[in-house]
Amino acid sequence: MDSFFRSLKAERVYLKCYASYQEAKTDLFDYIRFYNHRHRHSTLCYLSPMEFERQNASNNS
Repeated sequence: MDSFFRSLKAERVYLKCYASYQEAKTDLFDYIRFYNHRHRHSTLCYLSPMEFERQNASNNS
């Protein structure tokens, strides 16, 4: 979880100046979607969290 927040701050929050709360909220949700569905994680054998979950779910079935 700490890794996620470090990435979120470094890749989004510290690089942008949001004009409104809604703009910040939308951008952060977009980043979370990207992070969970597309971002590759070395600790997950370079799979995205969603791919890792799918793979483990099919292995446990």
